[in-house]
Amino acid sequence: MLRFCLCYESLRRMRCLALFVTLFLSGAWAGAKAPTPAVERGRYLVESILACGNCHTAKSPTGQPIASRNLGGGLSFSPPPFIGVASNITPDRETGIGAWSDDEIKRAIVKGVRPDHGRLASTQLAVVMATSFFKALTPSDLDAVVAYLRSIPVVRNEAPTPTYRMPQVHQPFPDAEAGFVDAKMSDPVYRGRYLVTIAHCMDCHSPFDKGVFDFSRLGAGGRRFDSQLVQGFPVGWTGSRAANITSHPKAGIGSWTDAEIKRAITQGISRDGRKLQPPMPFSYYAKLNAPDLDAIVAYLRTLPPLD
Repeated sequence: MLRFCLCYESLRRMRCLALFVTLFLSGAWAGAKAPTPAVERGRYLVESILACGNCHTAKSPTGQPIASRNLGGGLSFSPPPFIGVASNITPDRETGIGAWSDDEIKRAIVKGVRPDHGRLASTQLAVVMATSFFKALTPSDLDAVVAYLRSIPVVRNEAPTPTYRMPQVHQPFPDAEAGFVDAKMSDPVYRGRYLVTIAHCMDCHSPFDKGVFDFSRLGAGGRRFDSQLVQGFPVGWTGSRAANITSHPKAGIGSWTDAEIKRAITQGISRDGRKLQPPMPFSYYAKLNAPDLDAIVAYLRTLPPLD
């Protein structure tokens, strides 16, 4: 009788253990669902071509993004129009964008306007935000970006309130105003134009004087950056000047091979082996897939030669 009771008790414990393991594993599986296609697409866009973390993620002294603070606020800016810090765009409800609706996030990205609640309600985002270029995002890609931003780990970090010295005017970018459609993305040049636009390449690589872009000289370069304008890049960074990326054989990249252009974009190495400098976000562009990188090169080949 004693042996029977012991065997019964052992069997009962085994069944309880099996039930516990089953419930634990099913709960763990439910909590580790595979990301949706929209989240994965958004991850690709945000962490590569959009390079959001180039501004919105704090960097180590060597210039590497700090993974534990991804998109939790980063670079500081002090150009003439404003003084501020790239904001926290993680889902934290108090210091990030967790309390914003999807439509409010989209409006901030493509129109540069804050929600009608919270600090600086309904005001324009600072001009450093590339709203005029992000307006080109297709509806499906914009949805994907929002889905990914909703999925990332929360970082609690409140960026200082910016100080605006003058109205924040986002100059329209012609290609973004014209818009893009998914149906034409199979054309490499068309897709390359789209990618270069949402990457806001021409935000740096077009002439800029007294707060105004000269988009008639698209890709001619010349915009200067230094530590008086932006802070947070590697210690010792003294600044840089955006290069000419038109098809001009001498002043631009017209004589470069495709491989040389790709190396410059993804590794920050010039044709002559010289190391290129921030703010070009090489580490983000290194995550671009091969077809997209090919498309970017195909489009850059079409830029008229300018010196």
